[in-house]
Amino acid sequence: MMELNTQRMEDFKERYRYLILFAGMAFLLLFVYLWYLQVIKGSDLRQLSENNRIRIREMVADRGMLLDRKGRILAHNRPSFEVFLIPEDVRSNPEVLDKVGEILHLSQEEIGEKIKGIKRRPAFRPVKIKSDIAWEKLALLESNKVHLPGLFVDVRPTRAYDHGPLASHLIGYIGEVDENELKKMGDRVYRMGSMIGKYGVEYQWEAGLKGVDGGRQIEVDALGREIKPLRSVESFPGNNVFLTIDLDLQKAAEEAYRDKNGALIAMDLQTGRILAMVSKPSFEPSIFAGNVSPEEWRAMIEHPFHPLQNKGIQGQYPPGSVFKIVTAIAGLETGAITPDTRINCTGVFPYGNRNFRCWKEGGHGTLNLHQAIVESCDTYFYQVGLKVGVDAIAHYAGELGLGRKTGIALPHEKAGTVPSASWKKRRFGASWYSGETLSVAVGQGYLNTTPLQLLVLLSAVANGGRLFLPQVVERVEDIYGEKIKEYLPEETGKANISENTLRLIREALMGAVNEPRATGWASALKQVKVAGKTGTAQVVRMASDFKKGDMKRMPVRFRDHAWFAAYAPCEAPEIAVVVLVEHGGYGGAAAAPIAKKVFETYFNLETSPPVKAEATSADSVYD
Repeated sequence: MMELNTQRMEDFKERYRYLILFAGMAFLLLFVYLWYLQVIKGSDLRQLSENNRIRIREMVADRGMLLDRKGRILAHNRPSFEVFLIPEDVRSNPEVLDKVGEILHLSQEEIGEKIKGIKRRPAFRPVKIKSDIAWEKLALLESNKVHLPGLFVDVRPTRAYDHGPLASHLIGYIGEVDENELKKMGDRVYRMGSMIGKYGVEYQWEAGLKGVDGGRQIEVDALGREIKPLRSVESFPGNNVFLTIDLDLQKAAEEAYRDKNGALIAMDLQTGRILAMVSKPSFEPSIFAGNVSPEEWRAMIEHPFHPLQNKGIQGQYPPGSVFKIVTAIAGLETGAITPDTRINCTGVFPYGNRNFRCWKEGGHGTLNLHQAIVESCDTYFYQVGLKVGVDAIAHYAGELGLGRKTGIALPHEKAGTVPSASWKKRRFGASWYSGETLSVAVGQGYLNTTPLQLLVLLSAVANGGRLFLPQVVERVEDIYGEKIKEYLPEETGKANISENTLRLIREALMGAVNEPRATGWASALKQVKVAGKTGTAQVVRMASDFKKGDMKRMPVRFRDHAWFAAYAPCEAPEIAVVVLVEHGGYGGAAAAPIAKKVFETYFNLETSPPVKAEATSADSVYD
């Protein structure tokens, strides 16, 4: 019996040692875990705890205004009620999503996508699920707020464009910053949900327009409801940007287009400042500052006439007969022709195995250079092109700014194409054929330019060969009216063309509007002398069953583009205008009247019917 008790005592001691060892290990693991939580993860957990109790509410700065050159407002801010959810608070109250979705007419999938779509979001950072809600929805949310933990509604500034789509391609628009933009920035100025300039001046002058955001610190209860404010840092508004455009001139230009598509740019040719910029069709910039529906976005992307493209700087088109200015300069400067060189036009110029036609079927007869520009004779310039060659034409096109970007401070400008023998060799690995020169000489073939490039070209001809940087912003001011920066006129070069040649071209351009048989007569004014050049650029080769003058029978997408480039007054040029009407037909008929409306507004003249030059043929509107 004694031995049995002794054995039991030994077994108990053995088990007791194991129990002590187990307890020691448990306390050791508990100590290590507490040490890990307090030392290693202490700061993170402390921050999480503070975030759970103390929240930061952003105070978004007012974006700087955009104004025209006379100080009239083009873009400003208005208050917007925006709805936010805090996912950490909503996670334990899923019924909140049902109620909020019901009030805002949002499905659970839509709300879920907005919450999940934001990656690398700091804990307890609000997620915006709806912008610019109506008053009745605001009232419903506020009245049910006590039952909706994790939800709050904030008043924040949103962009307002009082003139709708007016100058929308120049002004641009703003939208929510995306993850790619955040990665590129590499700083803390923006966070998911912030608004940022996406296009136009809103994009290019983003740094000055944005302002500095503030914030307020609040204490919340366990359900995320605000208890009391703690402290705040006020936001500071962005700078105001004064554009170079004139609101009245912009309105007149847009109204003149009516239902047409294309581009118009007006410029002060002595400074390079843009006075009006139109691209049609346009878009409503305010929709991007709110909630763009997938249907709205798809409609704009798939629109056949590309409303999101700024055609003035991105559209690349054959310049048509406006390019005859360059061919004429190349001929005079190389000595291939003189002002008195006379060429006979019968309406057809046979070359190789092809007949190159003039726009006037019966021909123009025998003309000199001045008459050829006034009447826009194709046959004359076919032969001038052959005399000088494509490389000389390309050289003088480059002297006048074609084939390269103008440097305007707007995104996505295109450079256009000025072909030459070496260009074709690089591009296609083929030699240049002399027959291709005929097409280039009258602004067709491989040649492409933007409307802005043609405007710079015409301005250089008008002001003695000087090339100016096109500018869209005149100055930037802070909210107190103090000037932060002023953009002075900047001359970028001078065309190496003799003044005598430029004078001859200017005289011909004045005749192309005011003389008998002038193609640009529809832009002529009684009080002010206008100089200009019409152009008709083929979209497709004219089908055999369509004759000149039969354009209206062609499908719209096959009709020619209409050009008109002009300046005024002839004796002391102030303003230059280039007009492109896509698929508009003939430059004299479709584009010149639009330019006339701009000149009338600029010079404050009463609207008048076209001053048709005596003995002008109706056929003269065909180019």
